[in-house]
Amino acid sequence: MTHPEDRPPIDPYPLSPYVAWAGRRNRGPILDAFKTLFPASGDVLELATGSGQHINFFAPNFPGLRFQPSDYDTDVFPTIRRNRDEAGNTNVLDPVKIDLTDPATWPEAREPLYDVIFVINIFQVAPVSIADGIAALAARTLKPGGFVAIYGPFKIDGAYTTASNEEFDKEILAAKVPEWGLKDVRDLEKAASKHGIVLKQRLDLPANNFILVFGRE
Repeated sequence: MTHPEDRPPIDPYPLSPYVAWAGRRNRGPILDAFKTLFPASGDVLELATGSGQHINFFAPNFPGLRFQPSDYDTDVFPTIRRNRDEAGNTNVLDPVKIDLTDPATWPEAREPLYDVIFVINIFQVAPVSIADGIAALAARTLKPGGFVAIYGPFKIDGAYTTASNEEFDKEILAAKVPEWGLKDVRDLEKAASKHGIVLKQRLDLPANNFILVFGRE
């Protein structure tokens, strides 16, 4: 992961300049991967939508899909709606509150809801226990054959995949915020397996990131 001089300081707040910079930087390769993964029609949930920059970038490329943005922070909802309306994305719904640590905020699933659940760049600045919430939500709400796509930088078997990712992790850890730092793919697998959710595929993306595709066993 390179660090251009014009990169803003690391700040995980969804509306921060850093998050906007990171989102613009990686959205093209993610879209290319999603074009190979997403179905032609159905329903897609984004977790931790933030400003809505990703969901509103992706949506025009999938006219047969309905996109549901969500976040635990309702303060970002006006920004999501504004970005949707400015883009004219009629297939992006109004945002809903989902707190991955609070199942009471999750959608009721009297019948399966989603073909795809995706989340982008959350685990560097979130506890690995969030994987438990994602997997439990997936087990409750994914349609048969549905999947979860998780994008970001990760360690594998306790090791960094590149020297630049190690450098990036040290930079995050230097902030001394509990639970910040690159997570290990194996820890996500362990958390997900408790809910019958397993890693199906790992896609390599630019800037030393992955898309991890999880689904039911």
